[in-house]
Amino acid sequence: MRYYIVDAFTDKPFGGNPAGVVLLDGDVFPKESLMLQVAAELRYSETAFVRRHSEKEFTLRYFTPKAEVELCGHATIATFALLHHEVGVTGQCLCHTKAGDLSIEVGPKVMMQMATPKIVKTVEDPKEIYRALGLENYAPTLPVMIASTGLPDFMIPVVDVETLNHLHPDMDAISEITERYNAVSFHVFAFGNDGHTAHVRDFAPLYGVPEESATGTANAALTHYLQQNGCIPPTGNFSFLQGEAMGRPSVVATRVTADGIIYVGGTAAIVAKGELNV
Repeated sequence: MRYYIVDAFTDKPFGGNPAGVVLLDGDVFPKESLMLQVAAELRYSETAFVRRHSEKEFTLRYFTPKAEVELCGHATIATFALLHHEVGVTGQCLCHTKAGDLSIEVGPKVMMQMATPKIVKTVEDPKEIYRALGLENYAPTLPVMIASTGLPDFMIPVVDVETLNHLHPDMDAISEITERYNAVSFHVFAFGNDGHTAHVRDFAPLYGVPEESATGTANAALTHYLQQNGCIPPTGNFSFLQGEAMGRPSVVATRVTADGIIYVGGTAAIVAKGELNV
């Protein structure tokens, strides 16, 4: 198996969000226990395992160091950027995942079609959520909701970028709350005045990811949330800045078409490659 380390949502190495990508030969995936061991050995928040069926059809499975997840946006962007640069894949591709089949536009910039967006739940009393972020008695001006474009994430507004960058998250509390609500992460955002739609931070300790520097699925869900709450137009191109607090700034692009389909994507940089002897 060939493995790669790819930084997604950046055009420079050591920025963005790193993912492991493992290219497989043959018609079957390895045992889940082996893929989990590989993901734990690579130590990135997600590692994508890739089977190629034809020139433009692929199946991806995603593993954190602790568990398999149905979909990972940044690992998908990393995978298809890698396939473009290393294998020559280009144009419209089909990607099979456990979250459904996705259409991927592959070129120097990779854009991934997300699953049908939806609001899963509105949290009527979000006090414990803000308490888990180190914010006591916080009264948001927008609702806290769980939104999904393939994976359910909490959408949590804070008042400004300074507050966002000085959160004190309680990882045990966040793990307990996300598990109880069957959600993946706390996706916390604030509006700035710098041309980006929002600045964001994402915490997913339940899946072994204390903080992630770029999350494609969660920013696609945030795009839908912002539309539903009248913060952005129903169609257009949007930009989310993430990873500032981690020293790995990432720019996640989203696009919403006239028929309501959300795409998420960006560029990626290949950092390393090698062979797995297992």
